[in-house]
Amino acid sequence: MKTKKQDFSHLSAKQPIGIFDSGVGGLTVAKEIKRLLPQENLIYFGDTKHLPYGEKSREAIVGYSTKITQFLLEKNCKAIVIACNSATANALKEVLELVNDKVPVIDVINPVAEKVSYEIHNNVGVIATKATVNSGLYKKSIRKHNKFIKVDELATPLLVPAIEEGFRNHPITHSIIYNYLSNNKLKNIETLILGCTHYPLLINEIKQYYGNRVRVIDSPSIVANQLKMILEKNNLLNENNLKPKYHFYLSDLTKNFEKISKKFFGKTIDLELKVL
Repeated sequence: MKTKKQDFSHLSAKQPIGIFDSGVGGLTVAKEIKRLLPQENLIYFGDTKHLPYGEKSREAIVGYSTKITQFLLEKNCKAIVIACNSATANALKEVLELVNDKVPVIDVINPVAEKVSYEIHNNVGVIATKATVNSGLYKKSIRKHNKFIKVDELATPLLVPAIEEGFRNHPITHSIIYNYLSNNKLKNIETLILGCTHYPLLINEIKQYYGNRVRVIDSPSIVANQLKMILEKNNLLNENNLKPKYHFYLSDLTKNFEKISKKFFGKTIDLELKVL
């Protein structure tokens, strides 16, 4: 059966890119998009009131994700990036149904799974939230492209709250990382996927644990490249914008979000409280 060809000719390159996550994690993706596509306008929604998504029911995650998607569509976004693994794993189908081919939707699991599938990886480990691991989407997506890869997934629920509380490069996170990564499930892995967009904020600590024994996958870079390829293909790259605008909406204003967003995007960022 042929899939319908998507037509995005009604969209303009000048429209912003919409990005959403449960909190600060999606900023790792937004930062990479900013680096790769420096002339794009970005609208970011951090659902800090409801984080962590990884501990929520599927129904709750679908509800949050579709409300945010609707908000980003109303903000005239030309593409939507689901910068949250738990939202991708539990609400991608519903987000796609809501968007109904009006704009491209880029998630954070499928581009990573596809890239890993076509490179030389035999034993792959995934650390993620409970909601992502329970969905099994990483394993399904990787093995859809390459059924010979062994995939072991481990839920690491304490990492997101630790990051959201600002515990980076701290004895608390060192201890949590050591306890999770020494789990028998990850004993023989050659590659580790950070299956939550918060986790790249701890990438140096994770790499330190492994030394050079395990390759740690940089998901934000893969997702940003996928977005660039889709915008390029549809003539939607904003190439003449010398003063890009970055607007951040939060469902609850938090100090940690303010601190990390300023570090990634500079001091003059626009933070606005928006409860959906």
